[in-house]
Amino acid sequence: MDLLIDGPEDAAFIIVFAHGAGVGMDAPFMTAIAQGLAEKGFRVARFEFPYMAKTREDGTRRPPDRVPDLAQAFGVAVSAAGAEPHRLILAGKSMGGRLATILAGTAGAQAAIAFGYPFHPPDKPENLRTQHLEGIETPTLICQGTRDRFGTREEVEGYKLSPAVEFCWLEDGDHSFKPRESSGRTELLNWTEAVNAAASFLEKLAKRVR
Repeated sequence: MDLLIDGPEDAAFIIVFAHGAGVGMDAPFMTAIAQGLAEKGFRVARFEFPYMAKTREDGTRRPPDRVPDLAQAFGVAVSAAGAEPHRLILAGKSMGGRLATILAGTAGAQAAIAFGYPFHPPDKPENLRTQHLEGIETPTLICQGTRDRFGTREEVEGYKLSPAVEFCWLEDGDHSFKPRESSGRTELLNWTEAVNAAASFLEKLAKRVR
């Protein structure tokens, strides 16, 4: 499996970072988050799920693999990154973030981080993807745009989630944290705030697990 690696080898944590359903590991969002966390002293390993790797080879867009196949690929990436459980963090964008939160417990990860969690399909708030988050015990951070169509702040604050789940809200951000021009904010600002929140979350975690 091909990996994109950023950050020092001796970092306290190795973050295995999965992409979302529609873009690969080298998308601008993925690169900004990975390199931002690397600059904070963490090691980040990006990888691609099988369907995306095939798309890269032949240019034909495909739907995501089945969840068991995605989970298996995530596990292969953890092994390829050399991430022992005491240093392992699972993270992902959207679909990848959902998988990170699902798999963190069984993988023995120290934490999970989701950037833009898909709480429900757009315009279908009744189709919630939160059951496992109600009882999750692994420390979890979700960085979410306040106007994300997959789960706005107003919607999410009404969910019954585990106390292990923390939030970082990106003001006026959409699913990729992009704000409207009228907000006076920028996409880069929200990306930076997400990186800072994730780094702070991990620094606090490192003090607890030492």
